Amino acid sequence: MRVALVAMSGIRACDPELLRLGLTLPGFVERSRTIASLPSLGLLTLAGMTPPRHDVEYFEVADIRGFEDGALAGFDLVAISSFSAQVKEGYELARRCAARGTPVVMGGLHVTSCPDEPGPFGASAMVGEGEVVWHEVLADAEMGRLKPRYDARGREYAFANSPMPAFHLLDIGKYNRLTVQTSRGCPWRCAFCASSILLTKRYKQKPVERVLAEIDAIRGLWRRPFVEFADDNAFVNRAWWKEFLPELRGRRVKWFAETDVSVAEDEELLALMREAGCAEVLIGFESPVSSGLDGVELRRNWKLRKEPLYRDAVRTIQSHGVRVNACFVVGLDGHTTEVFDDVYRFVEEVAPFDVQVTLPTPFPGTPFYHQLKRQGRLLEDGAWEKCTLFDLNFRPSHMTEDELRQGFRDLVVKLYGDAFTAYRREAFKKQWARPLRVSA
Repeated sequence: MRVALVAMSGIRACDPELLRLGLTLPGFVERSRTIASLPSLGLLTLAGMTPPRHDVEYFEVADIRGFEDGALAGFDLVAISSFSAQVKEGYELARRCAARGTPVVMGGLHVTSCPDEPGPFGASAMVGEGEVVWHEVLADAEMGRLKPRYDARGREYAFANSPMPAFHLLDIGKYNRLTVQTSRGCPWRCAFCASSILLTKRYKQKPVERVLAEIDAIRGLWRRPFVEFADDNAFVNRAWWKEFLPELRGRRVKWFAETDVSVAEDEELLALMREAGCAEVLIGFESPVSSGLDGVELRRNWKLRKEPLYRDAVRTIQSHGVRVNACFVVGLDGHTTEVFDDVYRFVEEVAPFDVQVTLPTPFPGTPFYHQLKRQGRLLEDGAWEKCTLFDLNFRPSHMTEDELRQGFRDLVVKLYGDAFTAYRREAFKKQWARPLRVSA
């Protein structure tokens, strides 16, 4: 069979004022452009476990948008992966393929949360961890009888056996970084988090040697690569990383990871990270003050308990030469209009190298979505195109919708202005004067 893998990539916003600001404040869209340029690791992983008798091709939707009928003609199966914000375009693509007689299967976090949605568009739904059911999908497609749904829930994938992603399918020149996943799942349960905890309830880790093999495969395609570790929360298993990082050190790779604030508690780990080429870590602080944090992490209220350590944590991490991308969500329950000044003061005082601000987003399947739906606070249920992190789709608890929208826009202008961005970057240089050098 000829199999097309289509990634509904790209970051967007519906708010026209934010779109206008994005054109004038480069810092506001810098991280979004990075995310938008990331290939779909899920699809590449499925390609890596596809038997060689099948011919597999990988597409970013931007490359085929406008001439999908021609680009996908002649394929025997089209597999589409999409985030919520792009899923309606994905459904339209599925409808057009199905109308042409091409079988379509759709998967990803959104489809896992809304498995009944693809059917009316002529697509089968792949629910949960795709690796569990992919061979079944291929076998049924070969026989011309795809089932309406392939449900992997309740069947945990043995992550230690994860295949080599098919990085060779990519046009490497189109990407500024490639992704590698060392773990799946997270020990914390944040109410708004739409990540792999929706696919699996377990935290699982790949063997060190498998991750190193993926790094080496990337290095074979890209001499001096930049890697983003696509873990929900890296460094949970610190013993694993302390085994892995010395091996990574000699591979001349720069990299980025998402983690939580507890990484600042282990200076041995921070030193190893720096020596192994870590350029930056993204940390979800969510709120610079305790208001808004109560109940954000549902299991132990962990983030509320860690809030007093936030400022020292940023300074500690950056003193080791690792940049911090400090992430805040403004408009959480408990936040008043004071939160905008609270965020600005935190950033001014602590000077993280990068900062990211978003609005609380009710992604389908998350506890936050179910809470808002139960409370009647969703503005447009099913408006998945607004799941962008920048568009408001609920009624805040302690301010009006207009106050949250305008406060967010004003904060963006202050945070991402040229002068304040330069101030943060210069402050980091003073904390760590030595440039990043990856050991040979």
